[in-house]
Amino acid sequence: MADSKPLSSLDGDPMATEALLWDVFGIVVDEAIRKGTSASEKVCEWKEPEELKQLLDLELRSQGESQEQILERCRAVIRYSVKTCHPRFFNQLFSGLDPHSLAGRIITESLNTSQYTYEIAPVFILMEEEVLKKLRALVGWSSGDGVFCPGGSISNMYAMNLARYQRYPDCKQRGLRALPPLALFTSKECHYSIKKGAAFLGLGTDSVRVVKADERGKMIPEDLERQISLAEAEGAVPFLVSATSGTTVLGAFDPLEAVADVCQRHGLWLHVDAAWGGSVLLSQTHRHLLDGIHRADSVAWNPHKLLTAGLQCSALLLRDTSNLLKRCHGSQASYLFQQDKFYDVALDTGDKVVQCGRRVDCLKLWLMWKAQGGQGLEQRVDRAFVLARYLVEEIKKREGFELVMEPEFVNVCFWFVPPSLRGKQNSPDYSERLAKVAPVLKERMVKEGSMMIGYQPHGARGNFFRMVVANPMLTQDDIDFLLDELERLGQDL
Repeated sequence: MADSKPLSSLDGDPMATEALLWDVFGIVVDEAIRKGTSASEKVCEWKEPEELKQLLDLELRSQGESQEQILERCRAVIRYSVKTCHPRFFNQLFSGLDPHSLAGRIITESLNTSQYTYEIAPVFILMEEEVLKKLRALVGWSSGDGVFCPGGSISNMYAMNLARYQRYPDCKQRGLRALPPLALFTSKECHYSIKKGAAFLGLGTDSVRVVKADERGKMIPEDLERQISLAEAEGAVPFLVSATSGTTVLGAFDPLEAVADVCQRHGLWLHVDAAWGGSVLLSQTHRHLLDGIHRADSVAWNPHKLLTAGLQCSALLLRDTSNLLKRCHGSQASYLFQQDKFYDVALDTGDKVVQCGRRVDCLKLWLMWKAQGGQGLEQRVDRAFVLARYLVEEIKKREGFELVMEPEFVNVCFWFVPPSLRGKQNSPDYSERLAKVAPVLKERMVKEGSMMIGYQPHGARGNFFRMVVANPMLTQDDIDFLLDELERLGQDL
């Protein structure tokens, strides 16, 4: 029994390992990349959960399988996964494939290191700082700090924790008993991670004061002032305002200069959640949407969205130069962060973060930037705006399509009005019936695999489609297909 080996073990056999990986790479290139980015292939091959479980054979057993079976497993995983790089995948705020970014991700996974000390990640410690420096410069800061986080939600939570620590540093040791009732402010269009973060950090969701937004989804600074005064009157201590640059549904940009003025008057930390809209800073044509962002104390920015850097690539940027990240989160683990190392221990950045192990997220963005240059990425952003405008103009031309509003970003929100509802806007049940259209069309498109586009209700508005124009591979033909396909899928409704 001591000599028995699992059937598929490649331990100690470098030639077999290399052969397996060449086979897997071949499958990835053929199935995930070539077919997964082809408009002639399906976006997804929908299966109900029980059928999918059977097709994938998910059970983990005591005996290993042959290499042939393992390769079939790889094919099945790709086959039944949604192809988010497909030009007809419009469902999320991320889509598309940048080959240089993918190359960076492959290298990152192959090296399998953790971004906490210079001794085990020297290349990436230096690279991360250079990439963060470039992002900070685009915000408008000549100095500062930052870190790559596991998603924009975590970046927002970091900002909340840092703002709290800066005002009440005793909370690191004494916890919530060191704090008075706190209040933070964000608009009703904010990302849901703000309330999740408040709950996670022990502040409670009641500490989140929701500021009114105008009809376009932008925070109203006058109501922010009112909410701050109200919180103070109720005995709470305001400490943070979270503005949004690029809201999830409408793509709205809060008026940062006016919000910053309010924060300055009240001595509040200004965080800007630019996870979606931050990449607009690369565009000389459109960066005015974020005017005033340089006045923020912290910024969340996800290059994995509009820049197509690949999941996940989420930066938290700080104007602070006092080592606030490390003071807030550091615990000086002696087995990692020895102070008598043979190199400058300031290079060991791992104590800045809440995590211990932290994946490398800078290489994919760095390599893509090296290949595209800032000018190439600027063109990518500008082209998304151009295609979004093309979609808007096509919607206006077609019977049965109605814009929710004129977009200022690349979120294009609209209703498809099927033949049975056209001309019946005054019917008492019109809105109720129209709200049922998008879910039916979504089911049809997904089950056919022709495309994917998200929908949602919003305030008093019933379900409408949110088209996200982000994939750099998109063409006008893909935009035309979207509209034609909705007409085809909804012709009998």
